[in-house]
Amino acid sequence: MLEDKDRIFTNVYGFQDWGVEGAIQRGDWDDTKALLDLGPAAIIQTIKDSGLRGRGGAGFPTGMKWSFMPQEPKPGRPNFLVINADESEPGSCKDREILRHDPHKLIEGALVAGFAMRARAAYIYIRGEFIAEAKNLMAAVQQAYDKGFIGKNACKSGYDFDVFVHRGAGAYICGEETAMLESLEGKKGQPRLKPPFPAGAGLYGCPTTVNNVESIAVAPTILRRGAAWFTQFGRDNNKGTKLFQISGHVNTPCVVEEAMSIPFRELIERHAGGIRGGWDNLLAVIPGGSSVPLVPAAQIMDAPMDFDGLKDLKSGLGTAAVIVMDKSTDIVRAISRISYFYKHESCGQCTPCREGCGWMWRMMERLREGNAAVGEIDLLEEVTRQVEGHTICALGDAAAWPIQGLIRHFRPELERRIADKQGGADYAVAAE
Repeated sequence: MLEDKDRIFTNVYGFQDWGVEGAIQRGDWDDTKALLDLGPAAIIQTIKDSGLRGRGGAGFPTGMKWSFMPQEPKPGRPNFLVINADESEPGSCKDREILRHDPHKLIEGALVAGFAMRARAAYIYIRGEFIAEAKNLMAAVQQAYDKGFIGKNACKSGYDFDVFVHRGAGAYICGEETAMLESLEGKKGQPRLKPPFPAGAGLYGCPTTVNNVESIAVAPTILRRGAAWFTQFGRDNNKGTKLFQISGHVNTPCVVEEAMSIPFRELIERHAGGIRGGWDNLLAVIPGGSSVPLVPAAQIMDAPMDFDGLKDLKSGLGTAAVIVMDKSTDIVRAISRISYFYKHESCGQCTPCREGCGWMWRMMERLREGNAAVGEIDLLEEVTRQVEGHTICALGDAAAWPIQGLIRHFRPELERRIADKQGGADYAVAAE
């Protein structure tokens, strides 16, 4: 169990002041100049040594990502840091708590990360629906400017660094890093072909790194406490603490910071008050937001909640948005609803995704009602394979994986619905 003294986000529930004075009392902005005095190379090395992996879903090593940025920016092509605060993944609600209750952690993290990557400025792209969060974040940025923490000669370090807040318009696709850059530039939010990668040509054609809110916000604490402190939590390759968002059929849904690799059963018992109706009532869990495949109860009970543990179960940690479903859930309807979400949010740029997402959702609706032949289950899975991995961004994968998980673990339920429907039809014919 993670002890309170080891928690990075000490105001995640908003019981204390979110403003700059409250942040300073909690240890933010504590001699930030000393962190910058370490130098860019040492900061990046410490983040590498900590084993921090991106908290936005993909789990790419953060220190390595930072090291891809040019060490000597060319005149007229400054480096930029873009922070993804779009958080549109169904089930995810951790970044909004940071933005609402602990925004200075993010702003200080932006300064430290920006300095390490020699960035001229940070752009925080915040989801359009986050009204209170955007209000607090903008106020916190102004407070940081007023205190001299950012702007000209940030923290008296001799380094100039600006932070801009950009509000999105509620498009899920803009959570994809290159679509976010397009949107920031005032264009339609559609993913770019890679290469060139953002570190080579990103925002306004300049070298850019895009990171998740949580990935950036934890950086100052790691630097203050040291990489060795961070690596004491979690298994190899899955280090540190993590914000878990537990929703669905638990007794006390919550957002909680815990050590990586905590067993699922312990996470739910300790923080979410157990499964509604007891553990025998658990049906399945979506462990990382709606885009990862579900895992049936028997497999996830004692699984370690980290990148590799869930990958072994053919799912993923994603954003650690844990959606718990008990036996009252119509599992086929739930996955069909997720399919509709991805159909709705597809930007339509790639044919497999544009055509496939709608096709998969219509097929799921027929399976939900039982209006299909058994052979169409295999046809549906074949279509998911044709979409997966054949699009510019990962939205096609995100649309395909929930359906693949359903077919992999709940095929008998799909076949039962078809049999029930056909049995009913046969009965109706006989009655005539």
